Amino acid sequence: MRSVSRVYDNPRRNLVALFFVWKTLLLLVACCSPGSGYDTSTDLILPPENDDAGGLPIILQYTVGKLTRWDAIYFVQASKRGYVFEQEWAFGWGFTRLIASIATNLEALGINRYPGSEGVVAILISHTSHLLAVLCLFSLTLVIFPTCSNKFAFTAAALHILSPAGVFLSAPYAESTCAFLSFLGCVCFSKSFPSRGPPTLLHDSLVLVSGIAFGVATTFRSNGILNGLLLLEEAFNTLLGLSNSFRLAGVRRLIITGLGGVCVGAGFVIPQYIAYQEYCREPNVEVLRPWCAKSLPSIYSFVQEHYWNVGLFRYWTLSNIPLFLLATPMLAVMGASGIWALRHPRQPEKTGDANQRAVSPILRNLAVSQIILTLLTFTTAHVQIISRISSAYPVWIWYIASKMPGGDTHGGSSSPSGKLIRYMVIYAIIQAGLYASFLPPA
Repeated sequence: MRSVSRVYDNPRRNLVALFFVWKTLLLLVACCSPGSGYDTSTDLILPPENDDAGGLPIILQYTVGKLTRWDAIYFVQASKRGYVFEQEWAFGWGFTRLIASIATNLEALGINRYPGSEGVVAILISHTSHLLAVLCLFSLTLVIFPTCSNKFAFTAAALHILSPAGVFLSAPYAESTCAFLSFLGCVCFSKSFPSRGPPTLLHDSLVLVSGIAFGVATTFRSNGILNGLLLLEEAFNTLLGLSNSFRLAGVRRLIITGLGGVCVGAGFVIPQYIAYQEYCREPNVEVLRPWCAKSLPSIYSFVQEHYWNVGLFRYWTLSNIPLFLLATPMLAVMGASGIWALRHPRQPEKTGDANQRAVSPILRNLAVSQIILTLLTFTTAHVQIISRISSAYPVWIWYIASKMPGGDTHGGSSSPSGKLIRYMVIYAIIQAGLYASFLPPA
């Protein structure tokens, strides 16, 4: 019992240790998976493993090949030579630009750039971002639940390590970086409320930092824009406060919150604008693409609909029933946890700590974002992606942690949380093997 309690004495160090053990296991499963699968697209961006012309070490090249599957191929290719084909704009512009920037800077430092170097950089970004997301979630949990113990925060962060997103948080995908930036923005926003007295300029600046983090997260994954609901609610609350009692501090807070909201929106608009300039403002083009003529031209919305058949109830076909069944556990957990958070007890109004009174609305706001994502995925998107895009939403993790024995957020311990955790672990391990063999679900 004493050895167990020591885990919580230095939680961050133990989270890092658990992270490396779990990542090593997933990499071993992926590398031991048989064959290249039914799709050999990865071979087009990596040289043959017996190529003696010089390049990445064989082991590293083999690992990159196993992790560069499905959408990862688009991310790596776009980071290597830019966006060439229209459908590539469905894949996070921010992620590909970050990969390209790091690869270019490493080359400027004298590090050779081989075929597959972008894949190595992307994998390192994913691993680093996931670790930072775990540590941010630990801090965010302590802020949102100020009376909770290190044990609860550790459990929540550990659950994110074991997320059903699994190998997608290791491969060249944007999910882990979107999760890190989302959690970082939430931490900054949560700390923008002072314990006593009105917010200072430093507190307000944290709102702007959170908006910037949310905006950058949106360039990685479009669902990052849902984080902006935090700033939208804060703007309304500040405006309501000004109508009751006009203060210059309130005006400053409103302006800075508005700027943060602009940053969130810019994370979605800027890539669309770049694509619009390339496809719709190009001179000497006889026939423009259909989306150029729309009142709100969005290449992202168009390619999702045109190339991936994304739309309301379009995925609801008999052939996709297995994918809906596969997504059911996460859909159920995210829906139930959203309702749990909306019903979560408020902080007592008599407490003197204004920050503690502020965190409950933040929890409910995050629950609303998660419920919206769940409904959109269930009705409109490729439903199986819920297992990986859920990684940027903390409410379902807190819900499972609170239902575990000793959970200390008024949640009790009656729910079969142990079964959910076993499901997450088994799903992630099987998923790693299937993904590396280029097999669904993806």
